[in-house]
Amino acid sequence: MNWHLTKSAIICSALLATGCSKNNQANLIDFEDQGHKNMVVLENATAQLVDGNVGKALNISLNSENHHDASFSIVPQKPWDLSQYPNVGISIDIKNPAASSTHLYIYTYDANNAFQLRNVVVPANSNNSYLIELKSLGLQVNSGIRNNPPSWQHDYVHTIWRGGIKQPDSSAISKIRFLVSGVLEDKQLEIDNIKVVEPKQFDNNFLTGIVDKFGQNAKQEFERKVHSIEELQAFSQQEQQTLVDHPLPSRSKFNGWADGPKLKATGFYRTEKYQGKWSIVDPEGYLFFSNGIANIRMANTSTITGYDFDKKYIKQRDPKDFTPEDSIGLNRAPDKAIPSRYVSSQTRANMFTWLPSYQSDEAASFGYRREVHKGAIEHGETYSFYRANLARKYQTNDEALLMEKWRDTTIKRMHTWGFTSFGNWVDPSYYQLNRLPYFANGWIIGDFKTVSSGNDYWGAMPDVFDPVFAARAEVTVKQIADEVQNNPWCVGVFIDNEKSWGSEWGTEAQYGIIINALSLNAANSPIKQNIVETLKTQYRNISDLNTAWQSNFDTWQSLEQPYTVGSISSSMKADFAVLLYNYADKYFSTVAKLLEQYMPNHMYMGPRFAHWAMTPEVRKAAAKWVDVMSYNYYREGIDQPYWKFLEELDMPSIIGEFHNGAMDSGLFNPGLIHATNQADRGKKYQEYMYSVIDNPYYVGAHWFQYIDSPLTGRAYDGENYNVGFVNVADIPYQPLVDAAKEVNQNIYTRRYKLPI
Repeated sequence: MNWHLTKSAIICSALLATGCSKNNQANLIDFEDQGHKNMVVLENATAQLVDGNVGKALNISLNSENHHDASFSIVPQKPWDLSQYPNVGISIDIKNPAASSTHLYIYTYDANNAFQLRNVVVPANSNNSYLIELKSLGLQVNSGIRNNPPSWQHDYVHTIWRGGIKQPDSSAISKIRFLVSGVLEDKQLEIDNIKVVEPKQFDNNFLTGIVDKFGQNAKQEFERKVHSIEELQAFSQQEQQTLVDHPLPSRSKFNGWADGPKLKATGFYRTEKYQGKWSIVDPEGYLFFSNGIANIRMANTSTITGYDFDKKYIKQRDPKDFTPEDSIGLNRAPDKAIPSRYVSSQTRANMFTWLPSYQSDEAASFGYRREVHKGAIEHGETYSFYRANLARKYQTNDEALLMEKWRDTTIKRMHTWGFTSFGNWVDPSYYQLNRLPYFANGWIIGDFKTVSSGNDYWGAMPDVFDPVFAARAEVTVKQIADEVQNNPWCVGVFIDNEKSWGSEWGTEAQYGIIINALSLNAANSPIKQNIVETLKTQYRNISDLNTAWQSNFDTWQSLEQPYTVGSISSSMKADFAVLLYNYADKYFSTVAKLLEQYMPNHMYMGPRFAHWAMTPEVRKAAAKWVDVMSYNYYREGIDQPYWKFLEELDMPSIIGEFHNGAMDSGLFNPGLIHATNQADRGKKYQEYMYSVIDNPYYVGAHWFQYIDSPLTGRAYDGENYNVGFVNVADIPYQPLVDAAKEVNQNIYTRRYKLPI
């Protein structure tokens, strides 16, 4: 495209050449004439010049209601060279004239097409300057926190690092893309004054002393911050007076719609299409919609402290374990290990203003992680400030009594707030209380063979044709069955989570499992053996395969050897689709048959597809075997452009995870979807839930998660999100609670009294 230099851009070139800037800024782009519009590439959007605060600005209308993605990109004809700056960022003025906030994804690309992804919320009726850090002290430190507190002191709105690389090549910034995705309405923004920014000063202690005794931000005040144990207990006593221990009046015993129609009662949960809308039916025959909160357990409440012990004292994981490390409880190091305690990460250790002595009662909240997914260290000591705060407010360190009080308060909250069930990953100690419907879960892990999808975010995919996979799946299902004990309060069972099935971002991404399986040797790869046998059935001889694939195999035996896929013909792509379906069919049939054998009365809720890791072939295979399709969808609602495939599948479906968060909580990261503040969190919650309730295919949605992430990141992967209904002190976020209560009060009448 054409790049039109303005006077300010020419001046900027001189500034960049000399490395000088007035007031630590150098102007890159403004919109002082019509030609500036050519600097912006639009996707499902329109733009026009308007009068801004000073001079012209560019008003952009994003057609996001009818398009899953809508964006605008700043693309220089020649990449910007900012390499002379030792620390540098780019700022942009963004005005939002609308009455609702806008969550933005900001992709900054270099000439190698590597990108840095940041998120930010643009508040309703706002006009601010936003900073995109490209090179700085904070980006150079692996702290084990998903997004560090700012090291660069400035007056801009700070954008939050989300993914990609931390520091793109500053000598060749080729594009900045601003994206809205998965929203329920058109958005409008006004942009101006894109500038190079240098930091005036850094906070060298940005990672020191950031956590207080209660696990809160030690350097920031915020609403309902706890300053003493007495204050914590007072908050708890006030809340206890408001809690009830029964479902809403219009609910059945199992939280179905008691005022609604009575369908066939089977004694367990099942699904049925009622008046054109899929529904769960509760054990007594009442229509049931599952609105719940996920991850109600201690397993993800701990954070890495920066201390470790002599490895010889730590019991290592066994290949026969059936629970992943991050789903295990605190798992404290044995007493004999304590004398060997040492600092393994000074950066992590310096974050805490307080950690208890192992001789104190508060040492009961220590734990240990033998492995992490990502972080500053590979294993080490952890501490759960959330559990410590529970012990303080309930004034007991008796583990059984403490957990009993925690469970009792949690269930009363769910009743008072109007939720119909728990979400996934509720602690199994809730299973036999018979007070609130729940979902059981399990993971298929073990020493079976694996295959790469090409994007193995949480790990490689199982080789489902390996007999060890079926054996490990059986171990998992039997364990779940033992925990559930055929309890009718169990709605269904989730198995696995966000596996990397492939994506629709291109042929290689969609069929990565098959492409990578072909690169293996059939002598030690069951999936490769299956591929060869399937192709032998498909083609009469190797010559026919060569014609279709434009390949040159001498014999079928030569196909058994590692094969690197080059260009993909249309026939090859069609075969890949069949092979991927066969792979997924084997996975889902294996699990479904085991659940039918050991848990015949409980529904198979599927694998909780991440929207970024599923394909049509995999969805089709899943729909054949599961009772309910499950999806984790972190966007602002169920936008119709993306979810057109629901009609084709015509299956009851459930949202396994969604959330939003804000920066007024004291945490350093709102989460995957950003809101302006706690009130806006409630507004966005309602908008998402109503989009689910109004959809005829959805039978529920589960918020992730109950408790905020630890301030310094959860031990397994550093997530440090404000996504809880309660904070680290176990104090509810009242605006979010109030929003949920309003939704839950009318959840059944809205769903079943509205036309399709």
